[in-house]
Amino acid sequence: MSTSHANNFPKLHNAAWPGLVGKGDGGEPPIDLDTMLDMTAAAEVDGISFDGFDIFLYHPHFDIDGGDDEIKALADKAQARDLDVGTVVAPIYEGTGGGSPIGTPQQQAAFLGQVRKACGVAQKLRELGVRPHGAVRFDSGIGVEPWAADPEGNMKKIADVFRQACQIAEDHAERMVAEGEICWGGMHSWRRMIQLLEMVDRPRTLGFQADMSHTLLYLLGYNAPEDALLPEGFDFSDREQFDAAYKRLTDALRPWTIELHVAQNDGTVHGSGSHDKTGRHCQATDPNGKLDIPHHAGYWLRGADGELTKRIPHLCWDGCMFANAVMMDPQTWQDILQAMIAVRDAHGWQE
Repeated sequence: MSTSHANNFPKLHNAAWPGLVGKGDGGEPPIDLDTMLDMTAAAEVDGISFDGFDIFLYHPHFDIDGGDDEIKALADKAQARDLDVGTVVAPIYEGTGGGSPIGTPQQQAAFLGQVRKACGVAQKLRELGVRPHGAVRFDSGIGVEPWAADPEGNMKKIADVFRQACQIAEDHAERMVAEGEICWGGMHSWRRMIQLLEMVDRPRTLGFQADMSHTLLYLLGYNAPEDALLPEGFDFSDREQFDAAYKRLTDALRPWTIELHVAQNDGTVHGSGSHDKTGRHCQATDPNGKLDIPHHAGYWLRGADGELTKRIPHLCWDGCMFANAVMMDPQTWQDILQAMIAVRDAHGWQE
């Protein structure tokens, strides 16, 4: 490691799922896992490379029903490139073999069945020595509109299913992590996200995954104007007001936060393929980005007292719904890695 970059934690991961999330369904074709991992492994800045990758356990990247051979093949892909596997995303959505936490008992069982499979994969990857840290990610997987048909009743249903998911995770010595995203009912605002986490009440097992792109939209109240922390038509040049709102947001969610996705957002929403509109992931160098990435990452990685929490062992870049031409450009991954190194330089530590 370069002597100018002394910190080696948090570890730096790329996400493989931008190669498939928002792809297909009449849009651009998916990018296969080997290509995503090759581009990840090839990126290097000042002698520093990515340490690992996080993965969505779904076709064409992974067959969650493929058994031990599929898991071993994934471990081999990681080891061949000197990469760790980190957090795995459970395919809990109805279109991926899952179900709905507010649906019929059969739909709820399908949802939990996918959680169980994902926890089994995560455990075996850990036992194979390629997954030193990470969690199993999920979300409600339902739109805001069906959730809004019975907000409080549906919150109770989601919390009950999430509680069962936590028990499954504990049976596999795993942790669950829920990503806040404005397109998922019951998780579409910072206040509802906290309400859900408190209702589940399993803080040792269930944590929050903050994505810097998605959580920016929490401030603006997309899909939940009653919970906006910035006024309509906010002028992002007012950095003092923006930072005050960002501090309020992160102070509220940080006690639950166990993972951070480093990302950029231009203050707009975006969707592609079958993925609903959510916070737009911009390139790290996008001049329209509203975040000072190293500065605002510090609000998640440091406590209210300004001290490092050291609760997040790896960072992950999320560039969902980037165009394929952007992802196939090696400079994209160089820029991303450079932004992540800047975050670690400012808010990391040595172990």
